[in-house]
Amino acid sequence: MFRRKNLIVPLKRLFYITTLLLSFFSFRASGQYDPSKIKTKAGTLYSQALNRAGEGEYREAIKMLEDAVKIEPKFLDAYLSLGGVYGELKEYRNAVENYEKAKAIDSIYFRDYALPYSINLAGLGEFEKARDAANMFLSIKELNPSSIKAGEYRKQCYEFAIEYAKRKSVSDYKFEPKNLGDSINSKVSEYFPAITIDGSQLFYTRRVNSINEDFYESSLVDNTWRPAKSLPGDINTMMNEGAQNISQDGEWLIFTGCNFPEGYGSCDLYISYLTPQGWSAPENLGSNINTESWDSAPSLSPDKRDLYFASNRPGGMGKSDIYVCHRNPDGTWTEPKNAGPQINTSGNESGPFIHADNQTLYFTSDGHPGYGGDDLFLVKKLPGNKWGPAENLGYPINTIENEGSLIIAADGKTAYYASDRSDSKGGLDLYTFELRSDVRPLKTLWVKGKVFDAKSKKGLPSAVELTDLETQEVLSRVQTDETGSYLVTLPVGKDYAFNVNRRGYLFFSENFSLKDRIPDSTYNIDIPLEPLHANATVVLKNVFFDINKSELKPESFAELDNIVKLLKENPTLKISINGHTDNIGKPADNLKLSNSRANAVVHYLVEKGIAANRLSSKGWGETQPVAANDNEEGKAKNRRTEMKVVN
Repeated sequence: MFRRKNLIVPLKRLFYITTLLLSFFSFRASGQYDPSKIKTKAGTLYSQALNRAGEGEYREAIKMLEDAVKIEPKFLDAYLSLGGVYGELKEYRNAVENYEKAKAIDSIYFRDYALPYSINLAGLGEFEKARDAANMFLSIKELNPSSIKAGEYRKQCYEFAIEYAKRKSVSDYKFEPKNLGDSINSKVSEYFPAITIDGSQLFYTRRVNSINEDFYESSLVDNTWRPAKSLPGDINTMMNEGAQNISQDGEWLIFTGCNFPEGYGSCDLYISYLTPQGWSAPENLGSNINTESWDSAPSLSPDKRDLYFASNRPGGMGKSDIYVCHRNPDGTWTEPKNAGPQINTSGNESGPFIHADNQTLYFTSDGHPGYGGDDLFLVKKLPGNKWGPAENLGYPINTIENEGSLIIAADGKTAYYASDRSDSKGGLDLYTFELRSDVRPLKTLWVKGKVFDAKSKKGLPSAVELTDLETQEVLSRVQTDETGSYLVTLPVGKDYAFNVNRRGYLFFSENFSLKDRIPDSTYNIDIPLEPLHANATVVLKNVFFDINKSELKPESFAELDNIVKLLKENPTLKISINGHTDNIGKPADNLKLSNSRANAVVHYLVEKGIAANRLSSKGWGETQPVAANDNEEGKAKNRRTEMKVVN
């Protein structure tokens, strides 16, 4: 003989097996099924199965329960327990089948278990059936307050899933995570992936010897990941290092270090730099960022100016919030600020990841509406650098389980994450999958190269700015290293002004038109800066006019403001603005147009406070071409506005 066992269904996660041994409900449903009539041998197997399940030996428990129902085909409690064990193994199909066998035997007796049944239905993505099962459970009059709270929470999740599917039409999306293989994954757990902008290097955390966490890296060669190696240098220690983020250029590694002797709290943020000898010893980011609380999960913006991370410090909006701080020109960091109510809730937010587009932030949350537990969300920047509303990534990326951190490659569609799926090599493994199109960031290319003195050829530390021509907002401001090397990301879908500035030099001007075209290549641009001297000339590539008109387009203002800055920094500098055209039309008309355009630039500079006696202008029409006028590319080069140093 045996006694009937009830299941506990906690709010955030199912603990199927332990709950077989405890009583959750304050009542017992009665129906046709009578547990006292079960044969002793079947009851003995059932009790032994519960013990095995309690010890984590789920497969042995399943075998015993299946033997029990062979003896007693109407053994309802054994089917319920099979449903619970399969649910613990995330084998939702088998779980649902066994719950439905129990329901077929006695639907009244089964009602007590309608909630775990609903959760397994949701695990299969059958949210409408899951909602119906939750309603069945909530229809029980004798439910205690804890049971009602659990049922209402799950019902709310199912209704969210149903409405999301109607709104997003996600049924044609195939979620097919691919294990990254033996070169990356092992018998122990691998997690927290991070990747460089060019996708050639993958960094991640591995749990070594069951307790220590270290960093590993792998390189992509001929589309194949090479066997991973421990990071060289002094970054890995006997302490726990994890939750790392690699800068887009592969030069910085910011990570979480827990219980370090010099730490301010349980877990702090640290930084390590790539050197010729490997990675440098970790440096604590200091008391301006770290606190006595838990500070973790860093993510660095592509221009290295913004650092996002999670913390449970006092004064937040919830249990764990996402914060952001900014790097000052001298290398110090500003005081972190809460990322705000579009991102943070009264619950837990963590795992921020800012994409290479510098516009899209992904994170985990259990406070925003979702499928249950931790879900993955995204927010996008609006004009004025404000965040738009949080958006759930939807099923099947999000499930009834807790979803972990996610990163997206520069192409905007290739995602990486950690999971303990059925084909795991052991524990958590790293996987890749294609992100659904409507929750992707912008595809991002990049410009890299070296800034140097045009005369001496020596590398120049300089400021590199990328400006959205439409909004005039600076999207990225990068300081080159001491050798003048730089990397700037280019999200497609916008038109950009690209400027390089250094005091004592003419600025460099370029533009990238990516709004209406999506090139497949990146850009390598080495930039010679001209020292300020008489007759030094720069083409103003981001000064725009409509065809046959001389009114400045708004997209020109960011470029012209750079001239204003140059003139204010050099109060004795005098310049001439020269206008040029192609050979289309009458020469006299072209001369007049070029004069008017040059005058328009001078007028703008005067309005910005530059003395008129420091400025002059001249139109040259079509008389000074720099390329042949027999093709459109050459004509475009000839239609230009130049700035020339007079003295």
